[in-house]
Amino acid sequence: MKIRGIAQAISEGIRQEMERNDKIVVLGEDVTYWGAVFGFTMGLFDKFGRKRIIDTPITEQTFMGMGVGAASVGLHPVISLMFVDFLGAGFDQMFNHMAKNYYMSGGQFPMPITVITAIGGGYGDSSQHSQVLYSIFAHLPGFKVVVPSTPYDAKGLTIKALRDQNPVIIFGHKLLTGLPFLPFEGIEEEVPDEPYEIDFGKAIVRKEGSDITIIGTALMVHRSLKAAEMLEKEGISAEVIDLRTLVPLDEETIIKSAKKTGKVLIVDEDYMSYGMTGEIAFRIQSKALRELKVPISRLAVPDVPIPFSEPLENAVIPSVKSIYDEAKKLLMH
Repeated sequence: MKIRGIAQAISEGIRQEMERNDKIVVLGEDVTYWGAVFGFTMGLFDKFGRKRIIDTPITEQTFMGMGVGAASVGLHPVISLMFVDFLGAGFDQMFNHMAKNYYMSGGQFPMPITVITAIGGGYGDSSQHSQVLYSIFAHLPGFKVVVPSTPYDAKGLTIKALRDQNPVIIFGHKLLTGLPFLPFEGIEEEVPDEPYEIDFGKAIVRKEGSDITIIGTALMVHRSLKAAEMLEKEGISAEVIDLRTLVPLDEETIIKSAKKTGKVLIVDEDYMSYGMTGEIAFRIQSKALRELKVPISRLAVPDVPIPFSEPLENAVIPSVKSIYDEAKKLLMH
C-alpha cells in the first residue's frame, strides 16, 4: 500500500503487532479519538477499544510509571509522550526506572516498553513544543533510540521495537507525519502490507557519493538530500547517510563513508553542544583520522531556545540552503 508520511506507518505497525500480541496496550494523552494528536495511534481505538487503547490524564509521571509497572508484569505498553519537550514531567520514571530496571534486576524484569514522541520545529510552535532532545535519551544507558525518516522505515522500526524486551523511544518528526494541518517535507512511498522488521543499528545510504559525506536523521535527511541535488548540479557528488537509530549506532557505515570521501558534514536539528554531532565527529576522527582531508564540520541548532518568530526559527534550524552553504565551505578547503 502507499503511505504518505510516518504517522500512518507507525500506527499500521502498532496495529499489526497488537493483532499478533495481545500483551500490547497503548496509553497516553489523546490516544483514542485524536490518535495521539500527531497520528501515531490513528485508527487503533476503533479496532481495539478502551481496554487496550487507554486515554490518560495529562500526568506524564503517572502514565510513565503505569508503563513501568505494566511491563514488569508481562505487558508491552506503548506510551505516547505527546511532545518530547514534556519529558521533564515524566523524568524520574523514565530515567531511573524504565531505563534501569532490566539491568538492576539482573534480567528478571524485562522492560518491553515503546515510547513514541513527536519532535522538531519548522511550523512556529515556539520553545516548549519544537525541540528534538533525542541526545538526552541516547546519553543514558538502557534506552534504544529510533529516528525514522520514511514510511517504510517507520513501520519496520516500530515493529522491531514492539518485539524488543528493552525500552525503545521512537522519535517522529512532525513535518514528516503527513498530517494535513502541518507542513510536509517527507515522502509518500509503497510500504508492504505484511509485517516486517528493520534491524536497529543499521544506517542507510540514501544517496551514494564520492566528494563529501552528509550525515543526519529525520527531517535533516530530506533537507540534506535536497542540498545534495543542488551540489550535483555543480558537479559535486555528495553521499547522504540516514542514521535511522542513534542507539545502537551504525559506526561501520559512517566510518566507511568518511574514509571514502575524506570530507564529512554532520547535520542535526538538536542543539549543538554535547549532542549527536559531537559524538559522531569523535567516533569518525578516532577511526578515520588519516583519511580525513579536512576537519569534520557540524551544523546544528545553536544553543538558544527555538524562537516563535518564523524568520528567527528558520535562522536557527538547519535549512536546505544552510546545509548546501556549509557543504560548499567544507569542499573549498
